[in-house]
Amino acid sequence: MLLSYSEVWEVCVEYIFRPCTVAVGAISAVVYYLWGCEGQTPLLVCSDGFRIFLERYVPVVAEQFRPTPWCWGGRLQTLVRVLIKSSPAVTYRNELIRTRDGGQISLDWVDNTDSTVYPECSLRPTVLILPGLTGNSQQTYVLHAVSQATRRGYRSVVFNNRGFGGEELLTPLTFCAADTSDLERVIQHIRMLFPQAPLLGTGVSLGGMLLLNYLARKGSEAGLVAGLTMSVSWDTLESCASLEQPINRLLFNRHLTGNLCRAISRHRKMLETVVDVEHVLKARTIREFD
Repeated sequence: MLLSYSEVWEVCVEYIFRPCTVAVGAISAVVYYLWGCEGQTPLLVCSDGFRIFLERYVPVVAEQFRPTPWCWGGRLQTLVRVLIKSSPAVTYRNELIRTRDGGQISLDWVDNTDSTVYPECSLRPTVLILPGLTGNSQQTYVLHAVSQATRRGYRSVVFNNRGFGGEELLTPLTFCAADTSDLERVIQHIRMLFPQAPLLGTGVSLGGMLLLNYLARKGSEAGLVAGLTMSVSWDTLESCASLEQPINRLLFNRHLTGNLCRAISRHRKMLETVVDVEHVLKARTIREFD
């Protein structure tokens, strides 16, 4: 069967030109993105003295950033992490401590008694880890952090926010990034157990916000020799608005809100004494939940 010139053209457009155009466009987008990021170094917002310290002891801050070619951009990296992840084997020792208001906090310890770098238990540095929103000691990023700390001879302890470490709520109170009282209680407890051991704090996302708020309030009386935060909101209101953009709302906001609602449902018996649980469970965004 012979095709007319117009039919041949339509076939070429449908099966050759259009796919090639899409492929070229995708490749161009990647090249443009990588080219735009070429030569950029992290932006350090700090005093000159601290900048000198970082550049001397943390040289990675002065290196050029080149995103992974096959996985660039925050959204894609976040989604890929869910699909491609590993969970190091970590065995915790759980401890429940009480708070002044009658509540309880779950702490998960890795004592690292086999440490050859710091064999003396009373002097072994302790890394306090604060997970992100609705997270706990079983999150993959926490397991990796604990595994790395163990390899370097440190002791680790994960601070699970109230109601998120498997323990029961004893009071109608969970957590908030602006309320540092539970974190202060945990740090006092650790310092009491190991008064001679250096204590370092690290927080991810909401855990980082909590740690920064604590450091800002306590200053030199914080009881920590160092603090590190990762993926922390620079401007909470802007971050909340960003999460409500269509793509972010679909990919992240509904998921996080769902986790929050499930936590409320899990502790319904205690929380329904102070809030309308059924109304809370209708929330579809973090803003609505708050």
